[in-house]
Parts: sequence; C-alpha cells; structure tokens
Amino acid sequence: MSIISRRIVPATAIAGAMMLMASGCVAGENADAAPVEGSDWSASTVTVDWATYNPLSLVIKDKGILEDILGDDVTVEWVQSAGSNKANELLRSGSVDVGSTAGSAALLARANGSPIKVIDIYSQPEWSAIVVGPDSDITSVEDLAGTSVAATKGTDPYFFLLQALETAGLSVDDIEVQNLQHADGRAALDGGSVDAWAGLDPIMAAAEVESGDKLIYRNVDFNTYGFLNATEDFIDNHADLAQAVVDAYEHAREWALENPEETAQLLADAAGIDLDVATTVIEERSNLDVSGVPGDDQLAVLEKIAPVIVDSGDVQGGRDAVDKALSEIIHPDFAQKAVEG
Repeated sequence: MSIISRRIVPATAIAGAMMLMASGCVAGENADAAPVEGSDWSASTVTVDWATYNPLSLVIKDKGILEDILGDDVTVEWVQSAGSNKANELLRSGSVDVGSTAGSAALLARANGSPIKVIDIYSQPEWSAIVVGPDSDITSVEDLAGTSVAATKGTDPYFFLLQALETAGLSVDDIEVQNLQHADGRAALDGGSVDAWAGLDPIMAAAEVESGDKLIYRNVDFNTYGFLNATEDFIDNHADLAQAVVDAYEHAREWALENPEETAQLLADAAGIDLDVATTVIEERSNLDVSGVPGDDQLAVLEKIAPVIVDSGDVQGGRDAVDKALSEIIHPDFAQKAVEG
C-alpha cells in the first residue's frame, strides 16, 4: 500500500484530487501549460534533489511518493545535494528543477541573481553549531579569535558562524575561514588541520558520538528554515509538476511525523551513521511539524539575517539586492493548495 493511500482523508477525496492533477487543474501561474504528447503532464521528466539534511526528501525518494503521484508518464530523476551551496549550483545550472537549501542560502542565491523561489518549507531545524575537537582548549566563541575555522560558504553553518562571532564582538576578519564542504570540514577538524568547524547535521551529530567532538556554541535562533526551492522557469512553465512535488512533500511530512523511528532509519542508511545518532537528529534537532507554506515567519528570519549576508560581502548588489530578493523569494501557492487539499 502506498503512503498516499494511507493519508487520513477519504479515499474519494484523494481520487478527486488525483483526477484534478491529471487533468492539469492544479495551482500555478501557468497551470494550463500544454502537456507533452501522449501525457497529461507538461514534461516527461522532473529532476529533484535529495539531501541528508532534508529528511522529507529521503522519505519521498525511498517510498516512491512522487512516482506514485506522477504515474508512468513522468520519470523522476534524483540528484544528491551535499549542501545548500551545491543545491544552489544545481538550480542555477538547471541540473535540478527543485532543490533543498537553508533559507539563508536561498536568499543569498536569489540576491546574486539566481531565479529561484521557495515553494515549500520542509523543516525548522537546529542543524548548525560551532564544533571543536574533544581535547580542544576552545570553550567559547571568544576563544575563536586568531584560529582557523572550517565552514561551507553560502550555507546556514557559515552564516551561523558569522552571527556567533558577532555575539562575541568578533568578525570574520578575526579568524581564518577554511571554505570546505561540510563532510570535509569535519574531517579537517578531526585531522587537526583546523581549530573549529561550523557544523551541519547529521554529520555534526555523528562527530559528537564517533569523535567526541564538542558543541561549544548553539543558538536555535541563528538557524534558518529548510527551504524547498524551484526555478522560475519550472514554476511558470511546469506548475503541474511543481504542485506534484509539493504534494509529495506534504504526504511525506505526515508520514514522517507518524513514523519517526523509520524516518530516523532512513536517515541513518542515507548518511551512513548510527541509528542512535540519526534518532537524535530527527527527534531533537529537526522540527518537521511546521507549516509547509512559506510566508511571514520565514521572511522575519530572513530579514533578521539580511544584514549579516550584506556585511559578508558575498552579495554584489549589497543591501538593495538583498531587499529585492526578500520581496520576490516567496511563492506560497503550491504549498497552500497542498495543505488545504
């Protein structure tokens, strides 16, 4: 039995919704886009990312939820994102239609001209912290002055680092940032080539258990939401498929909340980590029970972090570009339809 058929709604309602989707009556700016020949859908392929920092993507991929919705006429291609920066690269290059990032990374990409919008919220996590080795003398953010810190630029852990430094009266100029992908950052910390690491779960949780690494600074308010993003071309010209992806996410959210133990097992298998570590990530650091509709809550977080992004020097257009991105990045239509349906 598929996950879709297990939803706690009448079977007739599901059938009706599926008929509407098949006939092209779905949300979007161009929902009546011409279908491909021999199909009711606007394209024969949809490419979606999966990531260990996005548990719902693991559920959708493992359970075949999107394939169930789309049927035989559309091929679902899955591409792994190793971090928000990589997901943004995939979106910008057109290698994926839909990609998962942190909110800060999505805002940075949009401000730098990437034509993406957030179409769903997949989590409200505490997925980043400042990490040091088990024998480190560093016990506070203040102690980072003059040290080498691994961080993946353009991702939530990097912006978490910048905000953490600010709490101690420091800036990025007071440390040496080693721009390493998340897994490489952990390896550098464990190998002693950096003094600290701006970590990301589930890699960070595994480092705690396997290496005895310590989280010296945590602040849930410095973590932004998990954003599911799509290119404007995909939103405008393949609204039917965008709706299908968001519908799949809402099915997966319901299933994951009802099955936390199996969700943790999926994460453990995908990330190659111990089940106890994955359980900690799912049950203690991932809030999946959050509305999928992007809106004011997410904008409030992004507005808070906007000055940090501007001050980082990573946006060519400065504050004007960031403000413009804030006014354009939200596209709630698909998520509203999925939640209401």
